[in-house]
Amino acid sequence: MSHIVTVQDAVTAFADFMEPTNAELDAIEREMPVILADVDLLDAHIVTLDRTPTELDARRIRRARRRALAARVALVNRTADASLPGGAA
Repeated sequence: MSHIVTVQDAVTAFADFMEPTNAELDAIEREMPVILADVDLLDAHIVTLDRTPTELDARRIRRARRRALAARVALVNRTADASLPGGAA
């Protein structure tokens, strides 16, 4: 009989004491609008996987794509504003 041996790193990689740091949680919170917009875009694409997209589907995809792009631009602008020293533009 052969025994199954686990690698200690793989077992402890997801241990309870390895929670995300506050900085990581803050980064996720800052990126949440982008994540949600990407989920909406993905949902719009999933709807059309098993059928030919209608005009309504195409509009939904375009709107979701614009929202995702706007969310990314807003995130980049917030990040750029926060990283400039002295508030210079």
